Amino acid sequence: MVQSYLKHGPTQAFGLVCSASSNSLFDGKLAYVPALEDILVWDVKKGTMLSMWHETGHRDEVTCLVRSPKGDSYAVGYADGSVRLWDPSTGSVITTFNGHKKAVTALAFDQAGTRLASGSQDTEIILWDIVGEAGLYRLRGHRDQITAIHFLAIAEGQASTSTNTPGFLLTSSKDTFLKLWDLSTQHCVQTVVASHSEVWSTDVNHELDLIFTGSGEGELKAWKIDREALKDGLKETESGEVAKMIHPIASLPLSSKHRISQIQFHHTQPYLAVQSHDRSVEIFRIRSEEDVKKKHARRKKRAKEKAEQGKSKKVEGTGETTKESTSMEDNLVDYFQPHVIVRASGKIRSFDFASNDNNPKGVQLLTALASNAIEVYNVPPPSKSKEESPEATRTHSVDLPGHRTDVRSLCLSSDDQILASASNGSLKLWNMKTTQCIRTMECGYAVCSLFLPGDRHIAVGTKSGEILIYDIASSSLIETIQAHTATVWSMHIRADSQVLVSGSADKDVKFWEFEYKDASENSPQSGKLLSLVHTRTLKMSDDVLSVKFSPNNKLLAVSLLDSTVKIFYQDTLKFFLSLYGHKLPVLSMDISDDSKLIVTCSADKNVKIWGLDFGDCHKSIFAHEESVMQVAFEKDSHYFWTVGKDKLLKYWDGDKFQAIQKLDGHHNEIWALALSHHGNFVVTGSHDKSIRVWEKLDEPLFLEEEREKELEQLYDKGLVDSLNRDEHGVGAGIEGAPVSAAAEVAGVTKQTTETLMAGERIMEALVLADNEREVMREHEEAMSSLPEDDAMRMQPPPRNPVLAAYEMEPEAYVLHVVEKIPSTSLHDALLVLPFGKVVSLMVYLNLWAEKGWNITLVSRILFFLLKTHHHQIVANRIMRTTLMPLRKNLRAALQEQKDTISYNLAALQFIRRKNNSERIAMFYEEEDMDEEKVKARIAEGKKRKRITLKA
Repeated sequence: MVQSYLKHGPTQAFGLVCSASSNSLFDGKLAYVPALEDILVWDVKKGTMLSMWHETGHRDEVTCLVRSPKGDSYAVGYADGSVRLWDPSTGSVITTFNGHKKAVTALAFDQAGTRLASGSQDTEIILWDIVGEAGLYRLRGHRDQITAIHFLAIAEGQASTSTNTPGFLLTSSKDTFLKLWDLSTQHCVQTVVASHSEVWSTDVNHELDLIFTGSGEGELKAWKIDREALKDGLKETESGEVAKMIHPIASLPLSSKHRISQIQFHHTQPYLAVQSHDRSVEIFRIRSEEDVKKKHARRKKRAKEKAEQGKSKKVEGTGETTKESTSMEDNLVDYFQPHVIVRASGKIRSFDFASNDNNPKGVQLLTALASNAIEVYNVPPPSKSKEESPEATRTHSVDLPGHRTDVRSLCLSSDDQILASASNGSLKLWNMKTTQCIRTMECGYAVCSLFLPGDRHIAVGTKSGEILIYDIASSSLIETIQAHTATVWSMHIRADSQVLVSGSADKDVKFWEFEYKDASENSPQSGKLLSLVHTRTLKMSDDVLSVKFSPNNKLLAVSLLDSTVKIFYQDTLKFFLSLYGHKLPVLSMDISDDSKLIVTCSADKNVKIWGLDFGDCHKSIFAHEESVMQVAFEKDSHYFWTVGKDKLLKYWDGDKFQAIQKLDGHHNEIWALALSHHGNFVVTGSHDKSIRVWEKLDEPLFLEEEREKELEQLYDKGLVDSLNRDEHGVGAGIEGAPVSAAAEVAGVTKQTTETLMAGERIMEALVLADNEREVMREHEEAMSSLPEDDAMRMQPPPRNPVLAAYEMEPEAYVLHVVEKIPSTSLHDALLVLPFGKVVSLMVYLNLWAEKGWNITLVSRILFFLLKTHHHQIVANRIMRTTLMPLRKNLRAALQEQKDTISYNLAALQFIRRKNNSERIAMFYEEEDMDEEKVKARIAEGKKRKRITLKA
């Protein structure tokens, strides 16, 4: 019988506050931050996580995040080029858009929230129709990663060249260009060289007349948008030149000359924030025209006073000849005054102003740090006194639920209830049931850790050679033992819980016994304290990287920097075996519970399984693509786990030397591994600062099936990649490539395994329905030739079991299959159909139009097929017999829908008029007002006033 194993699956990831893969958003109370492939919602005041937006099976990390203007949805871009719309109230995906080939780097909603523009590393911009859940078109022209996108709406009442999608789109890219796109003609109308280096960030003010661009050289440039030129469109001036819509103004000086990674105007207040330094955000106060005029008047007055005093002839001259100008083009520095510099405690990944901030005490600013933390600062309003310079104060921070640096070591208590994770600077304890952080203690640069017998203490080995002993109950460090003079790479406790062994880079292996001693007077603890007493030392010829006792208490294995593993008798420390064969040092090893096998993993990417009887190498396995960091045997078995720098966790059979399962989920190298003492789960810790739990499921796993699945995935990926291969030259990131005007706009298509499967489902349904209709047609023809009293007339052919199960007619079944396909992938699924099946589908479109079934879907499919297969349809004379009745039926159905909508619209307008007349009558009765005043009152809406009730 084929051996089966039990499958392991990811259950949860924790230890993350905020990852550095994307920007973050803040609404004044809640912070929406990326956490690798998820979005976390934090209540910053309480420091609690309210929800996690997670889609099962999706592993690509979040790269971009933007809020809809209505606040009812969030658009999230991912590293695989997909964009998902999330509903914040339910934490579920509304729809998924697939169109980009690389990571999404910029997102923007239009003012109404009905269109979404996405920019990517593949240099293309795609416009999505959110209501219709479809891609409108793809814009090409940039030659490097898109860094920012902004919609520029044409004001109401102004002319537009098209009623389809009026407005303009402003985009910036790492190719140093700023481009303005006319969405009505779907072409670029102006290209501006914005900087000598990459343009990293762009923002537009509320009046939509001022653009700020930030470059890689730290230059903050301002540009003026000519609203009149936008309104008129592309027109030639008297000199024959095309009128420019974007004009340069000036540069704004900054306190630092680093790369400007983010620029943002406040949503309502007159503030501009610029991040050009790793740890600080510079905030400018935007002055009004009146303030600038007052400032100029004061400056003129001072110059005049100095001239009268006769202190300086130069000053006198400038006072008389200077022409004061209050226009922004001439005096950008006067309009934007440096206000406050917000300095965070770590490197800032992104920041965001609170979107609904009406606090009179100042403006709130969220900073998402690259060190897995978020902080909220209060920016005070400008003070009138000149003595006090305003300073930003930190009001909230969320940092306790995660490590600031890589998780370097993990260990589990003997009952698997508590997990300890150690990093450079902190040791944290986690409740494994709730995954909540229950203790945080400061420590040095931790390299290894383990629970001491009794599970009341934890020993941590550090880079400086110390062994730190922590008491869990009091969360305190009770003893620091200067055990070694160099890094303590490994510690292990003997199976009888009497001796601890430590191995270090100072070439010593030291043995320690446990001892309880009285607490000192200065210690916060009272009574007996656990301590370690040094008993023996084993001198080695090279640095010790790993030490391990055998479970039968007979042997001690020591791995050295010279790539060998030496095995000694642990009682006499007499040399027993030397295991050599690895090309690079052995980083970790483990001995099976029956003390028969030892498995070693090395920086040479190999895992070797050895017999402990004679030291013979049973098998050498090329296990990972990078260094194998840790290995551990499962309890009471020869199955073992390995983790590597290639971000993978692997499960192996140590007897058959086969890989059982490969688990991916981490986004950076995995440093640490801890196995449940009962064999129920595995915990891994990574450079991405997340801790993940992989639980054993009841589902059986067969190796042949797993290999077949892997091959299928490789085939599907290769097929999808070949279908999505694009030969266009525009925006391909190639220097000097010719820009083709015809390729500037294109359709939005991207084949995925889901769209291929959806296309296959449509084909299967068409084949099934066609066969059923053919059988029924043949039956009817046969019946028509038989006399009415013939017994054979009573026996129709058996129905297809699928149609019988659904109790559907063939045309209804095809519609049922097509309706099940998500709207976003329908067009890509239809592209899969060969022309023969397109002809077949046209017949069913006619039947659906005739019966009035889902006319919207019928119209959408028909127009797409006509556009895609126009040449074949025109050349195929048989199609005429299908298209003629289809035109007639579809027009009739569309006219009926139009009449229904017109009727409903008229009814709604009647209800509104009736409501308005009732309100006017009510106002006339209540107050003595004329009709105009009443109408104005109704138009502005009745605002509810807040009053104070007195007891």
